[in-house]
Amino acid sequence: MDCPIPIRTYPIVTLAHGGGGILMRDLIEKMIAPLFANPHLAPLTDGVRLQIPGELAAFTTDSFVIHPRFFPGGDIGKLAICGTANDLAMCGAEPAYLSCGLILEEGLAMEELWQILQSLKATADEAGVTIVTGDTKVVDRGKGDGLYINTSGIGLFRHRIRPAPALIQPGDVILVNGDVGRHGIAVIAQREGLAFDTELRSDCGLLWPSVKVMLDAGIDIHAMRDCTRGGLASTVVELASSSGTHMALDATAVPIHEAVAGACELLGLDPLYVANEGRFITIVPAPQAEQAMDLLRAAEPALTPAIVGRVQAATRGHATLRSEIGAERILDLLSGEQLPRIC
Repeated sequence: MDCPIPIRTYPIVTLAHGGGGILMRDLIEKMIAPLFANPHLAPLTDGVRLQIPGELAAFTTDSFVIHPRFFPGGDIGKLAICGTANDLAMCGAEPAYLSCGLILEEGLAMEELWQILQSLKATADEAGVTIVTGDTKVVDRGKGDGLYINTSGIGLFRHRIRPAPALIQPGDVILVNGDVGRHGIAVIAQREGLAFDTELRSDCGLLWPSVKVMLDAGIDIHAMRDCTRGGLASTVVELASSSGTHMALDATAVPIHEAVAGACELLGLDPLYVANEGRFITIVPAPQAEQAMDLLRAAEPALTPAIVGRVQAATRGHATLRSEIGAERILDLLSGEQLPRIC
């Protein structure tokens, strides 16, 4: 699909595209509004009225500043939809409505903006969500890194199960839906021009289909969390702290792609702390662990879900990792940022 803006006249974003005049109107009415057209968005008012009678809703927001904006397996547009939709899914809520705020830098190519908008639209359609409101701003050249995106989302609770860290109990089993560390390594490889023997793509994707099959089957999910910034290890540490339990991981059980393992060894990174955008942990009662694993495999046959640890009683919340040689060490949060600007 060709870009609807007359790019011979305006091949790049200018400050006037955010100035409230004709160019801003053209940007919204010719490029953005037709692509995301729906009855909620059509009035182009400052807000939207949503009727959700008798519904319990979840609400979240996230901002995306990734560099580079395009990477193997995705781009900032896909990431913006997946990131917010996945946060809703981790609450046990079905993603329904999103807002989208664009902060554009003067000089951004219109063709690139159009590609990203189409990616936003395609991913929203795949997620079954409607973008019902939004905003566009333009900042001076050199002040905005090309493009930032904010998305906020509303999700609806369709099931009786309400996952929360307070529900985690000793004896529960910790599952991950696939191999970890792909997103961070795919992004840094694109950024630094690294090459691997096998193509490594980000795991950027939607999690609700996997969550839904477990909820539909009545799996008593005690908690869920997507393993984004800080990776699997940080996610487990945070849940252990919130629940006041001891979460014991087994390093030999954590699935890691060989290219990720090799890149981490080369770069001096720990793959358990590398970011993901399509991986999440699920904490379930032990008797339901194998059924949950079967459901995750059925939802995403290409992935390798695994039981990576168990929950134990503790006097204070903490997490540990048992290594390949049987040694146990305490897991903690990172003191800094391993890979900045990866989401």
